Amino acid sequence: MMKNKFFSFINIFGLSVGLACCMLIALYLKYETSYDIQHKNAPNIYQVITAFMQNGSTRMKMPNTPAPMAGALKQEYPEVVESARLLKLFVDDKTIIQYNPANGERKSLLEQNGFLADQSFFKIFTYNFTEGSPANALTNPRTIVLSKKLAGKIFGNQAALNKVLRVNSNTNGEQDYTVTGVFDTGNVPSHINANFFLSVKGGAMEDFINRQTDFASNNMFYTYLLLKPGTDAAKLQAKLPAFMNKYASKDLKAMGFQKEQSLLALHDIHLSGEVESNVTAPASKTYLYVLFSIAVFTLIIACINFMNLSTARSSKRSSEVGVRKVLGAEKSTLIRQFLGESILMTLIAFFFAIAITLILLPLFNQLADKNITLSFSGDILMFFEFLLMALITGVLAGSYPAFYLSSFNPVKVLKGKLTNSLAVVAVRKGLVVFQFIISVVLIVASVVIARQMNFMRTADLGFAKDQQIVLPLRTAGAKAAYAALKADLQQNTQVTAIGASAYYPGIFNPSDNLLYPEGKTNAEGRRTRLNYVDDNFLQTLDIKPVAGRLFSPEFGSDTNTSIIINEKAVQEFGFANAQAAISKKVMNNFRGNTTAFTIVGVVKDFHYEDLHLPVTPYGFLLNTSGYNYMVIHAKPGNMTAMLKTIEAGWKKYDPNDPFDYTFLDDDFQKNYQADTRLAGIVGYFTVVAILISCLGLFGLAAFSAEQRTKEIGVRKVLGASVKTIVSLLSVDFLKLIIISVIIASPIAWWVMNKWLQAFAYRKDIDWTIFAYTATIAIIIGLITIGSQAIKAALANPVKSLRSE
Repeated sequence: MMKNKFFSFINIFGLSVGLACCMLIALYLKYETSYDIQHKNAPNIYQVITAFMQNGSTRMKMPNTPAPMAGALKQEYPEVVESARLLKLFVDDKTIIQYNPANGERKSLLEQNGFLADQSFFKIFTYNFTEGSPANALTNPRTIVLSKKLAGKIFGNQAALNKVLRVNSNTNGEQDYTVTGVFDTGNVPSHINANFFLSVKGGAMEDFINRQTDFASNNMFYTYLLLKPGTDAAKLQAKLPAFMNKYASKDLKAMGFQKEQSLLALHDIHLSGEVESNVTAPASKTYLYVLFSIAVFTLIIACINFMNLSTARSSKRSSEVGVRKVLGAEKSTLIRQFLGESILMTLIAFFFAIAITLILLPLFNQLADKNITLSFSGDILMFFEFLLMALITGVLAGSYPAFYLSSFNPVKVLKGKLTNSLAVVAVRKGLVVFQFIISVVLIVASVVIARQMNFMRTADLGFAKDQQIVLPLRTAGAKAAYAALKADLQQNTQVTAIGASAYYPGIFNPSDNLLYPEGKTNAEGRRTRLNYVDDNFLQTLDIKPVAGRLFSPEFGSDTNTSIIINEKAVQEFGFANAQAAISKKVMNNFRGNTTAFTIVGVVKDFHYEDLHLPVTPYGFLLNTSGYNYMVIHAKPGNMTAMLKTIEAGWKKYDPNDPFDYTFLDDDFQKNYQADTRLAGIVGYFTVVAILISCLGLFGLAAFSAEQRTKEIGVRKVLGASVKTIVSLLSVDFLKLIIISVIIASPIAWWVMNKWLQAFAYRKDIDWTIFAYTATIAIIIGLITIGSQAIKAALANPVKSLRSE
């Protein structure tokens, strides 16, 4: 190592970076596969999944059920020890929590991730309570359980138990809640990312829940079952069709669709591809496979560097091997020696890799949006696993050089007749090609992902998303202030339009109904997403009409039975065209009660969900009060001044509630957070893979130039130019890079085309991506090889020949 500092550095640095990449990705994979393992009853906890079917084919799957199902399943089957419902405060992006101490200033917080839960919830799930007891935490009406982090924000270092909080929610109304528990979330992730739990009893939802008697509609609750130990979940699941037939067949028949229930094990929820969404978004197994592949291939590239440099420098070790064999060394002894050297070098790289991992972990957490930890005291097993990985790497990297070096013929070696055989050179070139195939695939992946992300950011969504300021109306006071605040702001010349609605594009909209054209039946109905808007919301978002008209104050005839639908709805309902749909009626039949809606307008299709999902039927209904969001379309200009004006108006008309806002385009982009994280991770690890590949290429180019020192000197003396010598030294390596691009391109196209299938709307892969990639790979190769080639070409030939 000391005699060959340059090549030792390349090997150790390459192995260090490769191992560090593997460690970071291993930590990420461990984190993603460790969801919900903290629950004592985890092996026996299941979530009830609902598949909606129409005319015999599955329309969609979701992890939600009606309110009565949890209790009925526990009552019907002795295998079910406990059941519990969980309901996200789905209408609230944030919930207002206020604390008004007897002596002190009132605190108002806007908090995310609030849930309603049955009192049996904490009998199923294990939470570490730092205050109170899980046994009775949600037993009494109007009780709340806080996370330790939230309790600290509200009460500081004071005890939270028995304190009273005012909770204001669009989902559950406005009430006082008594704190009955505080839990520590710990470092183990959960698919239930709760900041607080509210008791079902005592809130506005209690009355709604108590009125629910059918098993067909209002599928909005997450239902969990705790089964008896040893229960076969598959056998219980086989009984569910009979259960649905008993409790829901009549209602389902009346509503024109069927349902099928299944069970999803708790440990499968986070990585399940069975449903599109859950309490939190499930992780994509495809992404995990991609990251695992990147980790493996990055380490393979580092191993290839070690093999190539070791075999390329075989002539430097040949005399040593010859002398050892003459003195009686066995082949096995030499193999152990060279493997030992490889393992020693890998162990040195291992310690550097640990340091790199610990240094980069905070940045990696920021990139991956995770809270991954690594400590010597808490993760001893993980460090042993990393050490084992390093030892295996050392054996793999050193095996080929060890067997190759130990096979030298001592007679030929000592007579100086050793030359690299054609087979060895071919293997070395093949390994270089393999390295760059991996690098080129990663470059193509990075470019495709970047283009798709850019496409999603810039695609025409069918509405104006820029300069749209969204004000949540979370309280009765805020809703009551809407009309006055709107009238005030409309006087501002910076405001283009103002509208209000129950939901807006890009956020979760749970409201839908089965609608069908007049003259048809429920069985021919189509699931139609619905939004409840004022008479200026569509104009504010600049959603374009293609037939009929939009809601407007000028049309007093508009009522809550007037509907505006999108083009997709026109198609699904079977109307000939948009104009033909105007004045026609669409019906909704719920429990025998039929409501008719008159179509007054058809709007151009727009993306109310992200581009992963296709546009489906959508309808707007006129609403005159109770909006959840106010949307202000501002002109381009001084946004800071505009926000200050809006805040002043808010405080004027609703001084008791905190002012909060978001931008519609930012909210829409939040749907692509997982894709953005993947793009970042793949991009950074692509750079690392290319760096390690270039290190190996750099070392081989340096060694090649060193081996041809005499040849270069003779050529220069005979008049060869620097350009000629650089070309001579570079052309062989460039051929290998071009071969790599040719082989890697179809592989990369296939892999990334599969990835793009997850998007209903996508930027297709075209030839320009491969042209860019080939150019990037060749430029990287030229820079890497050229630096050594130019150095050799500029060397003084007199010194080169004298040294020979």
